[in-house]
Amino acid sequence: RSASEREREMAWRGQLSRSMKELRILLCQTSPSSSSTRSFVERNYKELKTLNPKLPILIRECSGIEPQLWARY
Repeated sequence: RSASEREREMAWRGQLSRSMKELRILLCQTSPSSSSTRSFVERNYKELKTLNPKLPILIRECSGIEPQLWARY
C-alpha cells in the first residue's frame, strides 16, 4: 500500500467518534462463521481504540452466536 492509501484508511478510522456513540461487535470464540470477525478484531481493535480513545468499542463473545456489528449514533 502507498502512504496516501494508508493515510486515507486511517482517516476514516479516526473519525468514528465524531458521529458514533458506541461500536459493539458480537462474535463466537470458536465457530467458523466468526473467524473473519475475530481476525478483524485482532488486526484493528488497537488502532481503532488509539484513534478514538473516548469511543466505547465493546467486544462481546458468546458461544454459537452469528457475528454482528452494531453502531449506536
